[in-house]
Amino acid sequence: MTDYTKLIDAETWAFIERTNSYYPPDTIDYTVPQQRAIYDRMCREFFAGYPKGVTAETTVIAAPTHDIPIRIYRNATPNPAAMVLYVHGGGFILGGLDSHDDVCAELCACTGYEVVSVDYRLAPEHLHPAAFDDVLGAFEWAARTYDCPVLLCGDSAGGNLCAALSHATRGRAKKPIGQVLIYAGLFGDRSKGPGDRLRDSYVTHAEAPMLTVRDIEFYKHIRTGGVDRAGDITLSPLADTDFANLPPTVLITAECDPLSSDGEAYRDRVVAAGGRAWWFEEPGLVHGYLRARHTVGRARVSFTRIVEAVSVLARGDWTW
Repeated sequence: MTDYTKLIDAETWAFIERTNSYYPPDTIDYTVPQQRAIYDRMCREFFAGYPKGVTAETTVIAAPTHDIPIRIYRNATPNPAAMVLYVHGGGFILGGLDSHDDVCAELCACTGYEVVSVDYRLAPEHLHPAAFDDVLGAFEWAARTYDCPVLLCGDSAGGNLCAALSHATRGRAKKPIGQVLIYAGLFGDRSKGPGDRLRDSYVTHAEAPMLTVRDIEFYKHIRTGGVDRAGDITLSPLADTDFANLPPTVLITAECDPLSSDGEAYRDRVVAAGGRAWWFEEPGLVHGYLRARHTVGRARVSFTRIVEAVSVLARGDWTW
């Protein structure tokens, strides 16, 4: 059993305990509407406000069958070299424009880039591939609307959707200039035996604070309605057999997170296919640590790394 008293420092434990006070570990056993209410309240409690000079506009993208809500963040001193399409986490059933509102505002403030946050449809009301279709639609809108390159950035479920989008668009004339994937669930084949690196964190950190393997399986099941979609790369990007021609990728994972090995495995496959990918595992951090960026030193350092990754990839400077 992993000894988290040695891996996790006091600041991070304080963040975990504060999170659990709003979002108890057994929330996964509640109804989806109850989970959303609890999650939304937690996000409000952690809301850090907007940095000076950042404004936001909430609007919609008109799609053939429905509107896709988005929020556009602009900096008083804009950097027009690129724009960032941000895709939020929440296990495919939680979150929206408000859950990651301050994160997007700070990303805009730190980089100068315009940031567009996508409010994709959630399960179980809208099963896979609804969320993927919305993110793809938002990317196509951004590629038509902006005269600059589009960079993808997403955390957790949002990182999954960003990677799936990169795989789906790599043969197109307009495709992402890069992607920054933050503790993303990329869901490869975990059926191999001991020693397979893809399984390591799923075993070592199966009962990690903030996210367990049981939680992950619940989110995967509810996203598909229980239908077996093995091999569907729009659901599980690591299930792809071809990792060539993907955009330069930065993967940032938390050490104490079952999903950590997904980042390493994805990096290795992109590099093996001749692409550019960098993987950073943040020591002693847990899933969802973006909300700790103002109170936990390790999370603050990681958020600086995320900002740097966005800036580096967006300007096409892929050396680290």
